[in-house]
Amino acid sequence: MLIRQLEYLTALAREQHFGRAADECGVTQPTLSAGIKQLEREFDVPLVRRGTRFEGFTPEGERVLRRAYLILAERDALSADVGLIREGLTGRLRIGAIPTALTTLALLVSPFADAHPRVNLSVESMSSADIVARLGEFALDIGITYIDNDPLPSRVTVTPLYRERYVLLTRELALTSRRSVSWAEAARFPLGLLTPDMQNRRILNDLFGQAGVSPAPILETNSVSTLYAQVLQGHLSSVVPHAWLHLFGLPVGMYALPMVRPRATKQIGIIALDREPRSVLGRAMVEVVGELNLQSMLDHVLKR
Repeated sequence: MLIRQLEYLTALAREQHFGRAADECGVTQPTLSAGIKQLEREFDVPLVRRGTRFEGFTPEGERVLRRAYLILAERDALSADVGLIREGLTGRLRIGAIPTALTTLALLVSPFADAHPRVNLSVESMSSADIVARLGEFALDIGITYIDNDPLPSRVTVTPLYRERYVLLTRELALTSRRSVSWAEAARFPLGLLTPDMQNRRILNDLFGQAGVSPAPILETNSVSTLYAQVLQGHLSSVVPHAWLHLFGLPVGMYALPMVRPRATKQIGIIALDREPRSVLGRAMVEVVGELNLQSMLDHVLKR
């Protein structure tokens, strides 16, 4: 059994498609299929259900897959430990982040890159559920997500980053003299919001509901940049996390009014697996974050 064959198996689990798994591994589809068939011959059981396309794993395949994740994670941890002794921290830090938190990543990545210039970074935008699943497969080193909304698995460590506040981003001239706006008032404006499957939208829906209203957005999108671009055109308003102002700024003629009644915040943080093998690179990022005051940086933008 070769490590490479286990990589083929885990890639197939992620991609659910032979061709895409082969592309991820940088080999041809016949090479990947042959490697998995070699594993099946060694274990003398079928691992993959095959039809005209990939149809999932057999019970034996699921068991082998769970061990494959552990073996590859141990390999990566060993490589990082040896590299740390020889030449300092190296490798690739794999980060999964919810879309609404991507706007703050530069505040984390820049000091980390200064402290560990030999480490490469990979950042993927994904849902909170996908982050938890990928951590469990040792396919991520850390996740950046809400830590006080949906329940988190028991075996994760949590490092708070900042509390997300909410503002109405608008060009409505009637609000020029206001210092805040209620959720009930905001529901009456033509709104653009993220799609209902995203955790940020579920949070907003709950806050609108606490104010006794239900928003009827004109535009829904799962893209943060698309939403912001549409609002900048001026015909829509939106309720957005105040952290977005750090990246996108506040264009001339627009207002960012804090949301009140209720005045609410949600905690964004780093989650990592609390079991062996622990990610050396993930721990290094948490150490860098401990020296930052992300909350102050983001709140300063809102005050300004």
